[in-house]
Parts: sequence; structure tokens; C-alpha cells
Amino acid sequence: MNQDTICALATANGIGAIGIIRVSGDQSFEIVSKVFQGKNLEKADSHTVYYGFIVDGKSEVGSGKSEVESNIQHPTSNIQPETIDEVMVSVFKAPKTFTAEDSVEISFHGSPHIAKKILEVLIKNGARMAKAGEFTMRAFMNGRIDLSQAESIADLIASENEASRKVALNQLKGGITNEISILRNDLLNFTSLIELELDFAEEDVEFADRSAMVKLIFNLKNKLGSLIDSFQFGNAVKNGVDVAIIGKPNAGKSTLLNALLKEERAIVSDIAGTTRDTIEEILHISGTAFRFIDTAGIRETTDTIEEIGVRKAKEKIATAKVLLYLYDEFDSTVNDVVSFVKEFYRKDLEIVLIHNKIDLSKNTENHFDTQLSAELLPDFVKKIIGISAKENQGIEQVISVLKDYIENLKTEESNVVITNQRHYEALQKSLDSVKRVENAISGQIHTELLAYELRNALEHLGEISGEFTNDEVLGNIFSKFCIGK
Repeated sequence: MNQDTICALATANGIGAIGIIRVSGDQSFEIVSKVFQGKNLEKADSHTVYYGFIVDGKSEVGSGKSEVESNIQHPTSNIQPETIDEVMVSVFKAPKTFTAEDSVEISFHGSPHIAKKILEVLIKNGARMAKAGEFTMRAFMNGRIDLSQAESIADLIASENEASRKVALNQLKGGITNEISILRNDLLNFTSLIELELDFAEEDVEFADRSAMVKLIFNLKNKLGSLIDSFQFGNAVKNGVDVAIIGKPNAGKSTLLNALLKEERAIVSDIAGTTRDTIEEILHISGTAFRFIDTAGIRETTDTIEEIGVRKAKEKIATAKVLLYLYDEFDSTVNDVVSFVKEFYRKDLEIVLIHNKIDLSKNTENHFDTQLSAELLPDFVKKIIGISAKENQGIEQVISVLKDYIENLKTEESNVVITNQRHYEALQKSLDSVKRVENAISGQIHTELLAYELRNALEHLGEISGEFTNDEVLGNIFSKFCIGK
């Protein structure tokens, strides 16, 4: 257990109806009792709440003496306690607390000034200010949660949509931990047998069934591959999906953005080149955040400001996951669209062609899109959609394509979704080690090398839960938390 006692504001900074200050550590009850007039917390039961006052320069009330005794003024004492606030104090005794330490939570009237005053008297009486993420760090160090669960707490706090909330909550419940534990246990059994073989190397005996190990490695590769594949979906859920709306000037990009948002967010004009800078807005579709980026029309221009806008548009294409390319048959040729798609195409970018202004089209047989389909489908684009952004026609088709994009990222093999870059990299390293184990078995490599690769695979899996880690990694993880968490 940690010897020092920490305190911090647990609620958001600013004015609110209620604020909460957390205190955790071996001396929590002793320190808070020094400043709390209402109950001697050292004698309180766990998981109970008490009414009283936080004071600076506390009298004897709440110290265990009766009120009559407490009201007797000491003849040599001129110190008058200053009442800071009327509060409710909650008592939590170890180990059934968030940090697995003795803890106190002080609920006060939500003034930043009151919070500052309460923290000052706590520090004056023996506590210290907590560092970023120190409460969660203590929960991890005291074995109440593992490292992946600690990270999921930060993800849960930061969740901005239903999908990210559900994924983070599943991880907090131990979803990743349970999955990794199964993989590690299977691998650990064989590693132990291989290590045993090294102890009896002179006898030239095999304790580990190589054929059973081949099956295990095959199973491990599949499970690790499934978890790794889930990262693309998990990253989209956690961080949202960047969707770039691209096209020539006056193609209807801003009109489409307004139609998707159902509000007049972007300026719409018949004058080409109205949008000079990027406009970004978030729309939640089926619980996932899509970050729509309306860009300047892409064309050759001598206007310095518009040129900057075109450059920014191309930068957004480079980072987007989905590209909605708007065109119309009045201002584009099939070659224009094909050239654009082939210039910006990359494997990790989903391109959707949107034929805008179909309400004005006289080409009922749609020869334009037929030629595009022959040139681009299915190698470069998934779908061609006909819409009229101005008349709000076909907008649901655009939304449907985005829903399908998320659904197609999901993997059916595992209910666990990887959302954390650190976990993703650890799984990649573990898979690499498992593949080397496979090569070592098939190549009948020396047992010592086989054991080395097995240990590597175990260590990388252990990095996810925190069984194998270092202070630098821990410091980096918990420094991203807020002070009161």
C-alpha cells in the first residue's frame, strides 16, 4: 500500500451544483477527520455517508468527544475555526474501493473557490495533490484492475457516442483481459514444457508434443489475427471516421453537407469557389461519429486564397477513410472523374461516387454512370449513387453507404474489439513471435531458440494487461488521465 495520501477534484472544473473531492491512502480517515465537523471518520463504517462541515482550524467536534465537551472553550485558545462549506462525506474502507485503499469522497457546493479552499486544508493536514491518473494508477498497482482496464476507464470518460461507450465498458469488464488470458494460458503450458526440456537437454527428451503445439500455434495465429483485424473497426468507433466531401467547384459539396446535417451549416452559392477553407462537422450515424469535411473545389486556380483551400482539400483526402466525390454531367466528363479517382486512390480509402443534380438530368438511360462503372467498378470504387442534394433526394443512400462501411469493418470471429494503438502493436509483435515459433517447429530449430520465441510471444501478450511493462510506459499511459482520475 502507498504510505502517502492523495487528494484531487474528481468533478470537472467550473461552477456546478455539486463538486466532489477524492482522498485516497492510508491516512484518508485521519486527515479528513481533522477538517470535518460532524463525525469521527476513523470510527465510521465503510460505505456510509455523513453530513457536516469542512472547517479550517477545526474545534473538537467530530473528534470523538461529546458536543458538551466540544463546546467548552480552552482558556488559552484564541483560534476560531473557519467554516468553508456544508458537505456530505462518503467513507470507503479498503479493499472494497476504487483504489483498493481507504478512501473518502467529499461532496461540496460546486464552486471552484470552495474546491480550492478544501484542497488547501487537506494538504495542510497531511495530504498531497494527486498526479494525473494517480487514483487509477493505484487501482492498477494494488491489483484491483489490470492495465487494459485502466486504459478503458480513460476511453469510457472520453466516449462521445454509444458505440465507443459500449466498447469501452466491455473492456472495463475485462473483455480484452479474458481473451488474452485464454491465449496466454495455452501458450504458457507449452512454454513450461519446452523450458523443462532445456533442463533435461542432455537426456534428449521431448516433453512437449510437437503436433499438439502446431495445432495450438495455428489456433493462436487465427485468434491474434482476428483481434488485430478488429482494430480498424475499433479505431473507427473510438476516434470516429473522417469523411472528405470532394469535387469540382460548384459540384454541390456544401449543399450535400447541409443536407446530411439537416441545417444550413455551409454557405451555398451559384458562384464557383465559395468554399475556400475546410468546414468540419460531426454526425453520429448508428452510434458512430462521422467527421464530415467540406472542402474547396479542386481545380487549377491563380487565386492565392483558393489555391490554399485546394491544397488543404488534398491534405484531407490523404487522411480520410471515406471519400465522397461529387460530380455532375454538366461540368464533368467521364475522363475527369476517372482521372481524379485514380490519382487519389489508395487501398485504405473507400471512394463513393455521387452523381449530383440528377433532378436536372435529361439523360434517363444514365450513359455517364454506365461508362464510369465500366472504368472504375469494382476495382476503385464500391458504389455510384445518384442524388439531388438541393432537392434532398438520395441522401438516405449516402447515409446507408456509411452504415455499410462500419458494418464491413466488423469481424465475426471475436466479440472483443481492439481500440487501443498500444494493444494493437503488442498483438502484432506477439503474432510475429508466434509465426517464428511456427517456423522453428517446422524447421526443427533448437529447443533453446523455440523457448526464446515462446517467451517473446508471452511477454508481448503480457504487455496488454500490464504483467510485463516498465515505468516509462506506465507514466505515459497515466499522464493522459485527468488529475482526479
